[in-house]
Amino acid sequence: MLGSALISALNGALAKILSEDMSALEIVFFRNMIGVALILYALKHTPPKLSGGKIHLLFTRGLFGFTAMILFFYTITTIPLGEAITLNKTSPLFVAILAYYLLGEHLSKRTVVALFIGFLGIVLITKPFGLSISYEHILGILGGFFAAAAYATIKKIKDIYDSRIIVLSFVGVGTLLPALLFLIAPHITPAVKLAFLFPEFMVPHTLTLWLLIIFMAIISTLSQWLLTKAYSASNLSIVGVISYTNIPFAIGFGFLLGDAFPDGLTFAGIGLIVIGGILVSQKK
Repeated sequence: MLGSALISALNGALAKILSEDMSALEIVFFRNMIGVALILYALKHTPPKLSGGKIHLLFTRGLFGFTAMILFFYTITTIPLGEAITLNKTSPLFVAILAYYLLGEHLSKRTVVALFIGFLGIVLITKPFGLSISYEHILGILGGFFAAAAYATIKKIKDIYDSRIIVLSFVGVGTLLPALLFLIAPHITPAVKLAFLFPEFMVPHTLTLWLLIIFMAIISTLSQWLLTKAYSASNLSIVGVISYTNIPFAIGFGFLLGDAFPDGLTFAGIGLIVIGGILVSQKK
């Protein structure tokens, strides 16, 4: 899990570097396109055994996953890396809420307290004091919500679809939808706040960019594999705690890339989100 957390933070740092020459949507498109090739190779090597059957849920998982990823990558390009990853880590809080409303799971008193603590942390990070709140921070929170929606969908289909098929739905939709947005972009004038969804398509023009994209796709796959191994081999609550080490890793990478060091309120907010996430993830 520690290795997965480190690679996850490194993946965010690579996205921040790539954002100097590419839009967030292009990063998502090329990263997922390579991911499709990797998953198809794995499926050819070892065909899936589960029968499937709920294609609409499979597509929904892919749609939620793509939405979470584009919002996450966009916030990485606009706010400090540590803050972007922390806001994305609010997903366990949203998972608890969605599980209650959609899956009928019970919310204990401890879970309610954990949700309050976590969302108080969000308030401290976004600093909505005064008349305005950062649009980018709102998108970061939405990214955590859609990541949670994707996880909740996985719980519905994990017993009928091979895990590689579920991942393929994510990277497949994450390739096709950006391609569609690129085709639409020249024919519309989007609102300023939605312009990041309709950038001009440009093929990476240097070998360095291609190598960074390929490296990102490979280490993302490695991170997912390490995460799966961790959750299969150890106590879930311990693994959950260690997963939050990607936040200090991200703060470090972000500082090296020029991000300002987090202030006291931001650190307090990060701490509360970590505490809330750990509490809500532990077994009742």
